[in-house]
Amino acid sequence: MLRAGIVGLPNVGKSTLFNALVANAKAEAANFPFCTIEPNVGVVSVPDERLGILAKLSQSEKVVPTRIEFVDIAGLVKGASQGEGLGNQFLANIREVDAIVQVVRCFDDDDIIHVSGSVDPVRDIEVINLELVLADLGQVERRLERSRKQAKGNKDFQAEVAALEKLVSALNEGIPARQVALSEEEAELIKPLGLLTRKPIIYATNVAEEDLATGNAWVEQVRPVAAQDQAMVVVISAQVESELVELPEEERTDYLASLGVTEGGLKSLIKATYELLGLRTYLTTGPQETRAWTIRAGMKAPQAAGVIHTDFERGFIRAETVAYQDLVACGTMQAAKEKGLVRSEGKEYVVQEGDIMLFRFNV
Repeated sequence: MLRAGIVGLPNVGKSTLFNALVANAKAEAANFPFCTIEPNVGVVSVPDERLGILAKLSQSEKVVPTRIEFVDIAGLVKGASQGEGLGNQFLANIREVDAIVQVVRCFDDDDIIHVSGSVDPVRDIEVINLELVLADLGQVERRLERSRKQAKGNKDFQAEVAALEKLVSALNEGIPARQVALSEEEAELIKPLGLLTRKPIIYATNVAEEDLATGNAWVEQVRPVAAQDQAMVVVISAQVESELVELPEEERTDYLASLGVTEGGLKSLIKATYELLGLRTYLTTGPQETRAWTIRAGMKAPQAAGVIHTDFERGFIRAETVAYQDLVACGTMQAAKEKGLVRSEGKEYVVQEGDIMLFRFNV
């Protein structure tokens, strides 16, 4: 399962956001630094309205959405890369995730302490990013020293040295590793390092309830920073999300409408994380279940089949495929077949978002 780590300074709303994400999580949210010591982990369903529609068409007994794992990592502070505030432990937790959601405080509240004494999202982002850069720099420099020694007697290490030298140069300038142009070979060579600043990032701007629909001046300060960092921005309100969790399902739409929005920021955050990781969804549907399956963009039909079971990939023959919109428009698979909308795809077919697939294979 893919993992996204929620990071940020203390008291920016990380644990409140995490609790709302997983609805029944028990992450402690309190008004003091480092209230989260061990990372809290929650599995979140990716919202997908298509599943309910398909389940009705197929009269499925159950619906199984695809999922993402979110990890609530303790608040980082200036000096974390040198061990401040248990920083080494927290940075190690970040290395284990696939993407980073950096929660940025974009609300003012005198009752909630800010570790730096004032609200300044750009400064806060710089503090977090600098600590991640410094942590990566130390790791890359140590690896480069070893690789240079090995390269003297083995030319195979020269490509790694070249990649590491590029990274050291950029990191020394405060440039994150994700902004360094590496060849496919170089990227593969440095992959085992699990560099923090190589991971894709979303800035989750945490605003007050009244700013959820429009954002605010602090959110607008974050946007150019994110653009430079090849990152996405999502406006969320941890306060609103925590209140939504307490409401019955039928009252949530009305509450959001009163705030001028059609969906909570969490739904946008989950979708953005999915998109950021370069993921796609294909669907299977029938009387037993309707289910979403996660694949990487560009996967071919046999690989997609292997997500269900390795036997499906090994013995792949073909995939009976229909686009979601076509099946819904026709009402039944039989009607879609009669209209010639169900295709027989082979081994070279690149699976598209929303494909509904039935795999044929040899055991």
